[in-house]
Amino acid sequence: MATVVLVGTLDTKGAEYAWLATRLRAAGCEVVTVDAGVLPPPAGAPAGDIDAAAVARRAGHDLAALRAGGDRGAAVAAMAEGVERVVADLYRQGRLHAVLAVAGSGGSFIAARAMQALPVGVPKLLVSTMASGDVAPYVGSSDLTMMYSVVDVAGINSVSSRILGNAVAAAAGMAAHHERSLNHPQPPGRKLIGASMFGVTTEAVDAARRRLEELGYEVLVFHATGAGGRALEKLAAGGFLAGVLDLTTTELADELVGGVLSAGPDRLTAAGRAGIPQVIAPGALDMVNFGPAETVPERFAERRLLVHNPTVTLMRTTAEEMAALGTTLGHKLAAATGPAAVFWPLGGVSAVDAPDGPFHDPAADRAGLVALRAALADSAVTLHEIDAHLNDPAFAVAAADHLHRLITAHDRTTTHA
Repeated sequence: MATVVLVGTLDTKGAEYAWLATRLRAAGCEVVTVDAGVLPPPAGAPAGDIDAAAVARRAGHDLAALRAGGDRGAAVAAMAEGVERVVADLYRQGRLHAVLAVAGSGGSFIAARAMQALPVGVPKLLVSTMASGDVAPYVGSSDLTMMYSVVDVAGINSVSSRILGNAVAAAAGMAAHHERSLNHPQPPGRKLIGASMFGVTTEAVDAARRRLEELGYEVLVFHATGAGGRALEKLAAGGFLAGVLDLTTTELADELVGGVLSAGPDRLTAAGRAGIPQVIAPGALDMVNFGPAETVPERFAERRLLVHNPTVTLMRTTAEEMAALGTTLGHKLAAATGPAAVFWPLGGVSAVDAPDGPFHDPAADRAGLVALRAALADSAVTLHEIDAHLNDPAFAVAAADHLHRLITAHDRTTTHA
């Protein structure tokens, strides 16, 4: 039977969660309720199958001490950590086929943290008062689904019963589908490759994708806009990918300089930690991304800027920044536990870094390459300096072919181990 895990603050929403549990059981699901509440529950409130004290202990805290401390923010953070670990435990034990939460802002933070930590493909539904605004903090790079509660989560009434009833039906259906997929898995399909792309690297990625598809792979392309890079990292960490063709590492530049499309400090690490074969290129490292021209920070007023479109302004990276990026890229790859290679195009790293392009700067690009060589000097990572532009089909195909060779050799080694 499919199991739906309910994550909620029973100190304030016990009646609503009792209502949800009753209807989920009527829909044919088993239910495990995880209590993330910090305050003492009112008399007669339902107890969670995993109570708040157990949740706090799972994060290394004492619930009574959290209550006595009087710091709600710290208590919520502690309970969020505990819920994340409890939910992960339930998933590993095979006792979770979907997660459902109904919450305001604090409860949404707690539930979303646990949901984001689950693998892609595990159903996650969050009914929230916050769903009509900026949902990025709650969704992150996960496949979490948010539903707006319309009315506050404060009792069951003629409106909330319809909305929460739809949530119950959705969670029950998704849980049943997920449980069936686990018990009756589909035959394995083509191996998956994760590839990163930007508008200024599209020609390269398209050519590489066609070549990899000819070789029998399925290619998942991620737009390198911060969220795309995080999604690529999440799938690599989750074991979905046979290889990574990271031709567009531009998010590293935004992280270094302060652009708007950073994927965070962990970009370019998941595949290495997982031992997944990867081929990397410095695609679009020549640019940092900002919004409309008037939003570019004043400290960059004298830099080389390019209005890409009315909502995107690009700034050329300097030789010093390229050197720092080469060092960062090299250190991240040198730490990889699996096979890795860098393909560096000597003719330019993006469509606007061609000989006649507005960001053409061979000295800056070379500074990145020199720093990369130094960072990789004592590593097993191979560096291929290709006399071509990044968007030259020959460059893209060579990178794709090399990734195929790395995957083939890696599979052979793994099979014989």
